[in-house]
Amino acid sequence: MSDPIPMVDWVKQLGKYNDQVNQFQPVMAGKLKRVVGLTMEAIGCRAPVGSQCSVETLTGNINAEVVGFSDDILYLMPSEEIHGVLPGAKVQPLNHQQGLPVGLELLGRVINGIGEPLDGLGAIKTVTKVSGKATPINPLARRPISKPLDVGIRAINTLITVGKGQRMGLFAGSGVGKSVLLGMMTRGTSADVIVVGLVGERGREVKEFIEEILGEEGRKRSVVVAAPADTSPLMRLKACETSVTIAEYFRDQGMEVLLLMDSLTRFAQAQREIALAIGEPPATKGYPPSVFAKLPQLVERAGNGSDGQGSITAFYTVLTEGDDLQDPIADSSRAILDGHIVLSRRLAEAGHYPAIDVEASISRVMPMVVSDEHMQYARMVKQNYSLYQQNKDLIAIGAYVAGADPKVDKAIQFYPVIEAFCQQTMKESHPYDESLVALTQLGQALQ
Repeated sequence: MSDPIPMVDWVKQLGKYNDQVNQFQPVMAGKLKRVVGLTMEAIGCRAPVGSQCSVETLTGNINAEVVGFSDDILYLMPSEEIHGVLPGAKVQPLNHQQGLPVGLELLGRVINGIGEPLDGLGAIKTVTKVSGKATPINPLARRPISKPLDVGIRAINTLITVGKGQRMGLFAGSGVGKSVLLGMMTRGTSADVIVVGLVGERGREVKEFIEEILGEEGRKRSVVVAAPADTSPLMRLKACETSVTIAEYFRDQGMEVLLLMDSLTRFAQAQREIALAIGEPPATKGYPPSVFAKLPQLVERAGNGSDGQGSITAFYTVLTEGDDLQDPIADSSRAILDGHIVLSRRLAEAGHYPAIDVEASISRVMPMVVSDEHMQYARMVKQNYSLYQQNKDLIAIGAYVAGADPKVDKAIQFYPVIEAFCQQTMKESHPYDESLVALTQLGQALQ
């Protein structure tokens, strides 16, 4: 009679057997148990989180993604409106996930969050398809940021210089000019490819941005991913991830990519809707913890690639509720980005466009991508602008007496010049070299 198998070894063998059974066990179809708010609950299904399922309805099948589970219940979030769903409807997990089409064929096209065309120009015929879940780049393998990127906006090129591979935040309230500023960048940038993510915008603004702000010239080298406000939270979430995935593909081909995402706040709000719908508790002003975990995961996918790859320079707009820069999403975004550009409602109301508040804006990599002379002149312009703003009220009421402070006198003298320097019309574009010449002339005059 053979010796009995020790308990520890028996448990290990049983575990290996169960792993083999689970590995080869096929996905199983189930049925809908109930629909609660934005989510559907299915029982009898076997599918991993993040996979797709097909749900039977009266008008045809709709796709939904597994966003969570509890015991034998799967929580599904549909990518479209829930309509015509009956109790006990069949839920079929999809074995083969459809990849996202990528390639040069995307240039000039407008797609939704899952890569389907919205522009009526027919199917997108690309050979390459990729998964939306990318492997993070080893931080030690990334190339350092060392070269400036021309965005065609004089105030940014000179005073808040952006480097290739930098992640910048564009902080502003509603109606201050975020979308117009993004459109100016698409027309004036030196990047090879531009990827624009319009997430949570009004439907009217999507077409307006493409036809009026982006323009025909900017659209030729752009890919627009649109998920308006009336789409499901899952589609808005996917639109952000799709935008980054497309940008990653072009970066891996060695291209310089400009990623413009409007907005990071809508991404956070979509994740909040999904998380609250499946029962995650709110933490900070209604935002559950998963929101603050997903923000850096999305942002960190942009940046420089490794040797032989290109770069993704990203601008994420952040909608500040009530112009409050201490909003949880604004505060969290500012901490994980490489700089921020603040648009001022006060400047916009005064007709100062683009309404960039140069005092509150900063580029953390600017010292690494510009010369010492450039840095000195930019500092001088900011100091004089700030000095005027500090004494603005005294000057307005006539309480300041000329000659009391030579520095204030100089700030008053050059303020109209500095103000004109920081402005340009929507159709204007000022290349980096031209902007640098203008800064040098202004800086020499301030010395």
